[in-house]
Order: sequence, then structure tokens, then C-alpha cells
Amino acid sequence: MLRIAVQSKGRLFEDTMALLGEADIKLSTSKRTLLTQAGNFPVEVLFLRDDDIPQCVASGVADLGIVGENEFVERREDAAIIYRLGFSKCRLSLAIHKEETYDGPQWFNGKKIATSYPVILQEYLDRQGISADIHVITGSVEIAPGIGLADAIFDIVSSGSTLISNNLKEVEVVMKSEALLIGNKEMSEEKKNILEELLFRIEAVKAAEDKKYVLMNAPTDRLDEIISVLPGVKSPTIMPLATEGWSSVHTVLDQQCFWEIIGKLKALGAQGILVIPIEKMIL
Repeated sequence: MLRIAVQSKGRLFEDTMALLGEADIKLSTSKRTLLTQAGNFPVEVLFLRDDDIPQCVASGVADLGIVGENEFVERREDAAIIYRLGFSKCRLSLAIHKEETYDGPQWFNGKKIATSYPVILQEYLDRQGISADIHVITGSVEIAPGIGLADAIFDIVSSGSTLISNNLKEVEVVMKSEALLIGNKEMSEEKKNILEELLFRIEAVKAAEDKKYVLMNAPTDRLDEIISVLPGVKSPTIMPLATEGWSSVHTVLDQQCFWEIIGKLKALGAQGILVIPIEKMIL
């Protein structure tokens, strides 16, 4: 059985549980438990603080962990990155008071910077040749400049609204982060086999993200033109309809280019366009 360490609360917890649910791994989270076992897959989930997950995986207490890249890089634990999950994206940035005039990284020379990520920050300062005083804080880092504890902060930024509400402005993006699936480097063959099945399910879920299955009726004499504007996964499926001169075309479209392509299809005579969400996709 595989043991996966997962953040016990917050956005990463919600995104992780949603992914496992879409992969049809049924877990009970109705009660506040440290460890819960899936009812239909050889996996158990261990709920931890996010900063404890890298060490837990590296030491073998858990076989896998789902953790933010920022925490994984900060903790410097000896575990393997198995899969980039693509959700819970954020960035680690330097921010200063909004009224300050910023002229580049050298502004931080001699300044006091509050952060929960001293390792990543120190490496950045060393690369830039900057000497600054790092003040380590756990908790609400963004309030440090407002109460005179620091001149600047180095912290996670998602939308930037927290910075704005604390009269701060983002001036340097040091690192971009997303959720990672990390693994212990000494897993047994049996556990590696279970991991392969888990990755198969995860990849099927991720492949279907932002994809739509599209069916349409199209004039047969314009099929070549219609096919030319379809950037589907592979060649579209085409079947003749009972009405002479018409065909049914089936394809997969990415949400990002969906409306642009639909407009082109309509202009080429496509009718009865049906759009269906995709739950999973096996490539």
C-alpha cells in the first residue's frame, strides 16, 4: 500500500482531494483524522502541515507527498520530483511599501526582509550580490513593514490582493511554484507498481482539463476546410449522415481556442454543434 502525505488544510488540500476524487480514489474526510485509507485503491493518505511533507517523504514515513514547489525547494530534502501537477500555482516575490521608489534589486542592500523562506531568499540575495538582514517569520509576513518590523517582505503571491490590502507592491518575482508529486527514492517494486497505476489515473484526469468534446453536422463538400481549422488531439472522427451531402464530425478542442474555432466552423457551414465536457482522457 502507498502512503501519500497531503497538506491538512488550505487551497492545496482542496485541490489535492479534488484530483484524487477525479482519479476515483475514494477517501473519507468527514472526520478529522491523521490517516485515512482509500476504500477502492491501495492508498492511504497522511494529513500533515505542508512544511513537514518533504521530510516525511525523504525519510520514508510516507512514500509520496503532494506539496508546493516552494516548500520542497525551501526544505532541501532528498526526495524525487515525480510529477508536476499544475495546480495551486503561485510565486515567491519580494514586495516593498507602495510609496517606495524601486530602482532594482540593489534597493534591498542593507534592508531588513521578513520571510518564511529564508533559504530561497538567501540564495537569491547571494546571486544578486546583496547584503540584507533576513528576519524569519511564521505566519502573517505581509504585516511586517506596516508595524516597523521589516523594510520589505519575501512571500507567496497568488492574486496580489493581500499585498494591496497591506499597502505593498510586488517588485521582484524570485520563483514560480506549483503543486508537485514527490516520492521517496527507496520505494519497493510493489509500491512502484501501485504508483504507475496512480500516475496513469492522474495523467488521464490532467489530460482532460480544459478540453471539450465537440460534435457537429458539416457539409461534406467542405470537410477539408473544416478539418484544416481543427487542432484536435488527433484526426477528427467523420461519419456520413442519413441526409446526403452531410457528415458528422467529432473532435476535441482546447478551451483556450474554443470560441475562435467555433466561429470559423460556423462560417464554414457547420450546424448543430454539440459541446460535451470531458471527465478523463486516455492518450
